[in-house]
Parts: sequence; structure tokens; C-alpha cells
Amino acid sequence: MNDYEVVYIIKPEVEEDAISELVKKYSDLVANNDGEVVNVDEWGKRKLAYEIMKYNEGYYVLMEFKSSSDFVKELERLLRIDEKILKFLVTRKEQ
Repeated sequence: MNDYEVVYIIKPEVEEDAISELVKKYSDLVANNDGEVVNVDEWGKRKLAYEIMKYNEGYYVLMEFKSSSDFVKELERLLRIDEKILKFLVTRKEQ
């Protein structure tokens, strides 16, 4: 298993309850696929550096986890098709 981190930005109009559900959804997804969530850090609403899909702010979440490389491809696919996610970036952490 490798160490990864993902930062994803949720659209600003998403309700607080829905944000909590999204964060839990992706944390559970890692755990249910033989991964381990190390840390979830919700940064909250912040102004974007540049406009994305006509949005100027978004809700940032950083999740650190351990997983196989095959699962990372599936996670990226799911983040890409989720309509509530503006942008995401998955990176592998150095040992």
C-alpha cells in the first residue's frame, strides 16, 4: 500500500449536511476498498485562485489515506463524475 492525499473542492451552494455526507462517502469508500484513512482535514469555504465553472469559491477537503494504486484510479473516476465536486487532485506522498 502507498500513501496518498487527495484535495477536492465541493461546490459552494452544497448544504452543510450534504458536505458531511460527501466527506463520509469518500472516507468510507477508501475503507471499504482495503484502504486506510489516515486524516481528513476540512479547510472550509475559501476563495478560489481562479474561476472554475463560474464559481469563485468552494469548500476544500484534504484526505490522507493508504491504498493500492488500482483503487486510486477508481477514486479519480468517481470524483470526476460527481456533480458536487468542482476540482480534485490526487497525489502520491513520498516515503
